[in-house]
Amino acid sequence: LIAFRFLQGLGASAGMAVPRAIVRDLHTGTDAAKLMSLLMLVFSVSPILAPLTGSVIIENFGWRAVFWTVTGGAVLATILLATSLKETRPVEARAGSSFGTALTAYRFLMGDRNFLGLASIGGFGIASFFVYLSSSSFILIDHYGLSPSVYSVFFSINAVAFIGMSQLTGVMSERFGLRPVVRVAVVGYATTMVVLFAVMASGVDRLDVMAVLLFVGYGFLGLVIPATSVLAMEEHGAIAGTASALMGTLH
Repeated sequence: LIAFRFLQGLGASAGMAVPRAIVRDLHTGTDAAKLMSLLMLVFSVSPILAPLTGSVIIENFGWRAVFWTVTGGAVLATILLATSLKETRPVEARAGSSFGTALTAYRFLMGDRNFLGLASIGGFGIASFFVYLSSSSFILIDHYGLSPSVYSVFFSINAVAFIGMSQLTGVMSERFGLRPVVRVAVVGYATTMVVLFAVMASGVDRLDVMAVLLFVGYGFLGLVIPATSVLAMEEHGAIAGTASALMGTLH
């Protein structure tokens, strides 16, 4: 089971890296930001819905049914890939691709301060989100005494802020530019999290204060991730797949 789960993870990693590369092959700038926002919608909703869906399947059909469901999804994805998704990379651009050229591209990207900076901003943001994701049940249920149903509502509200603002990235970048959006969003997110830390460290242990700050903070984060992803890959169209893979690793 562990071995096959490992293979499953290898396959799933392509599903995270390839869509960003496809977006870069086809679009740049604000058009890319709009499509990246849609990707963020899928990438964000999936981790939220997956545990809920899995629990329903296990409760009604047993744990083995989870793997049959995943298999069915993989078959459907394969059919869609074969029938609906066309290659976006020109043939001449794919010539000479090899493991060696990929390593060369990774080395080049690791020396690009602009790419590393933007990818790291997104990486730190996602890391903080997963800290909240992994500890929220202990804090909200064990510490504040919320029921599981109320906890789900609380968690969903923050997810709505993150997903909702991510969908505005394209519109805001079209009006103000990608880099100004990133600057405001990063400063806003960092400021909100610092204020939250200062409030909690001062002994103010109030759920409503934490709820408001988290809602605002993860709204800013919803702008950060797609905008930094587009900017990081903007100058690397020739190695979009490698750039997307490395950015996914940093995230």
